[in-house]
Parts: sequence; structure tokens; C-alpha cells
Amino acid sequence: MTSQIEKTIQGLQKNNMAGHYARNKEELLALIEQLIPEQATVGSGDSVTLENLGVFEFLRSGNYVFHDKFKPGITSAEKRELYIKNFAAHTFITGTSAVSMDGKIFNIDGNGSRVAPMIYGPKQVIVVVGVNKIVTDEAAAIERTRQIAAPLDTVRLGKNTPCVKLGRCTDCQHPERICNAHVLITGQFIKDRIKVIIVEGDWGY
Repeated sequence: MTSQIEKTIQGLQKNNMAGHYARNKEELLALIEQLIPEQATVGSGDSVTLENLGVFEFLRSGNYVFHDKFKPGITSAEKRELYIKNFAAHTFITGTSAVSMDGKIFNIDGNGSRVAPMIYGPKQVIVVVGVNKIVTDEAAAIERTRQIAAPLDTVRLGKNTPCVKLGRCTDCQHPERICNAHVLITGQFIKDRIKVIIVEGDWGY
């Protein structure tokens, strides 16, 4: 574990959030299995990190009630129902765009379905993040999300915003803009409600 990771975990702890470290996919899934009780209801946000690390498959095949927003043929109405159910879930699991060494979590969201349950509702929130998303401070977290994560996510979603062509944010007013909710989490009332698992390597964007 590097000093960068150690400082981030210490920063999270100071802000009443838990920090964990996993060296690889296997350690990550073992830790998630420890943190989520069997038969617990689990919701999730969109996350390339979780997809690449096999977390969604793990939840589908485990003894959980998984609110699977990715199942084939799901309608917009059904997906919205899952978003509402996520507030009452035992665990909400998601990736994040940036986590700072002073223990802050920053995300930009389109409709708020990811950041809203991070803030309120679920008993437990698990945030999985690659080392590539650790930054020095709040300003760097915002910069990374705006100029790296958000443009790449816009490409993934097939939008036609300026950042798709330019590869950087121009703070546009395009009708397909996904940068609608800018959310900085600086702490928690309930100790360790949010648990951040830092996974060795570059995961997601």
C-alpha cells in the first residue's frame, strides 16, 4: 500500500467514512462479500469500474436481492422504479469519479440516480475506486471529473455534446448535457455508512 493510499484512507476516516484497500479483483469481491449480508437488498449506480471488476456478476450470482438496472429488456419505467427502491436498499454500491487524499468524494451526475442514494437512504454505501482516481484535494477532484471522467462517460452514453468531439468540458448548455448534478461528499453523520474500497490499478475513468 502506497503513502498516497494510506493518506486517502486516513482522510476518509477523519471525515467519518471508512477506507479499505484491495490488491486485486479477488480481494475486492471477498471484501464485498464480508460487507454485504446474505439476502440483503442491493442497488447500484452506473459504473465501468464495477463492470470491469465483475461486481455486477458477483451480485447477480450471489444470495442477494439485486436491483439490477442492467437486465436485458428493462424499460425506462421499470428502471425508475429501481431508482426509487434504491433509497430503501440495505446497500448501494457504486464507483466514483474522484476521491481526494483529504477524504472527499466527488461526482457529476446526469439525473441524480447515482449521487442521491449515496447521500441519503441506504444503510450502507460501498464506493469502489481504482488508484487512478485518487487526487490531492477538492479542486483536483472537480477538475479530474470535469475534464476526464465526464467527457469519457458522455462518449460511452452516445451523446452529442461538445466534449465528445473536443475531449474536454466546455461547461456547455447542450440539451444532452450530463453534467447536471455536481456533488461533493465531505463527511457523514453516521460513522462508516460510506465505505470506500481502493483497488490497486487503473479501473474505469
